[in-house]
Amino acid sequence: MLASPSIGDIFVGQAVRTREFVTRRSSNWRAAGDGGRRLVIAVAAGALLLAAGCGPPEPDEHSYLELLLEARAYKDEFLKSDPGSFVPLDRRSWMVPLRYYDPDPTYRVPAQLDIADDQPIYDVPTSTGQFRRMQRIGHLEFVLHGESHRLTALLSEEEGLFVPFRDETSRSETYPAGRYIDLPFSSTGVYDLDFNRAYHPTCYFDEQYDCPFPPPENRLPRPIHAGEKLPPEDERRLPIFVPVEPVEAPGP
Repeated sequence: MLASPSIGDIFVGQAVRTREFVTRRSSNWRAAGDGGRRLVIAVAAGALLLAAGCGPPEPDEHSYLELLLEARAYKDEFLKSDPGSFVPLDRRSWMVPLRYYDPDPTYRVPAQLDIADDQPIYDVPTSTGQFRRMQRIGHLEFVLHGESHRLTALLSEEEGLFVPFRDETSRSETYPAGRYIDLPFSSTGVYDLDFNRAYHPTCYFDEQYDCPFPPPENRLPRPIHAGEKLPPEDERRLPIFVPVEPVEAPGP
């Protein structure tokens, strides 16, 4: 879907509306005990019509960075005041505005999808001690700061790829259970992998939500100083909820 308003899903979701917030279903977040209802906020900055997830980065980084900051402001506004916010009222004063690393275009790289032959379905462990059936599509292969890496890409119910990951900032600077990136499908097989879009799962804000853990192979052996991060310890009013992950996740 070239030239789609997909920078709106710079944080979450796939459907966007220019300068609006859209609440919709997603495979990434699910409230525990609510019959499987998923909750997702699509943060819209639809004026930026980049083919996010559909090819390598565009050359106009100045406009991209401006709209990235605008999209972050929109998300803060939603989480702070919208009735559909997934941040509990008593936590909004210190959780919102969200904390981010400074935008860094060097964390935005093209990634080639190596499609798996078998595409197995796994029981992925989640933050509530349950398991979620998810399909592995393949691996995203990319070079970041001169080093080659790859991340397992899972199938999202929102017609895209779901890429959960951990890195060396997990626990110290970012949520211990990892962060997520969503990518719309690419017809070329080349994806715009932008770690500036990395976001915390909803179980960070409210432990009632059911969030899948990143697969073991999605632990990057380097710090990713991009995307959402934790507030400083002296600003936290409550301990950060850290879900217990099974020692060994089931196979396909």
